[in-house]
This record gives sequence, structure tokens and C-alpha cells, in this order.
Amino acid sequence: QVQLVESGGGLVQAGGSLRLSCAASANSFSIVTMAWHRQAPGKQRELVAAITSGGITNYADSVKGRFTISRDNAKNTVYLQMDSLKPEDTAVYYCNVRGRRAGQLSLTDYWGQGTQVTVSS
Repeated sequence: QVQLVESGGGLVQAGGSLRLSCAASANSFSIVTMAWHRQAPGKQRELVAAITSGGITNYADSVKGRFTISRDNAKNTVYLQMDSLKPEDTAVYYCNVRGRRAGQLSLTDYWGQGTQVTVSS
């Protein structure tokens, strides 16, 4: 079982910054990818950024150059540094962990409870 604890959301003015953190407790579970997704009201959940255990990153076009994802493998923690925030970044941000349970080949996803990010204009 994997438990995810998110922190760092809040209210910020446009142009400001926030840093999200997500710590995973993962017994008998090998984490492959850690990611952040977001869901704005009335919209589908979308991938914001992802990072593999080897440090390969992937970003949504809308956040490239403004957001930076990083991870501490020793702590099973992923971070999302969000700079130059825009009102359209307002959403609930969800941490996602994908990996393998011990002895299994298939990949399993776990999700955090979500943290609200609100950017005022």
C-alpha cells in the first residue's frame, strides 16, 4: 500500500510562486514515475509534469519554462516548483505515483488527496 501526503498549495497573486511537495510511504513498492496532475472546475484532469526514477522529465506545454518538477528518491518525495503563476493555473493539484508491487510486473497508480492552488489576477 502507498500513502501520499501533499502540501504546499494556497492562494497567490499572478506572477507569484508556490512549491508543492508530495511524500510517498511505499512499503514493498518500487516507484517508477512520480507526477503532478491538476483539475480545474469543469475541466478534465490533466498531466502537469512527470519525472522518472532516472530524472527524465515531461511537462505540459502550458507550464514549460515556468514549472519545475524534481524528486528525492531517498525520501520518495516529489516537488513541483511553480513560478510566474497565472490565473489559469488555478486548480486542484494531485500527486500521482506509478510503480510495481513486489513480485509483480504490472504498474499500479496511487493518487494523493489533492491540494488547492488559486492564482488571483
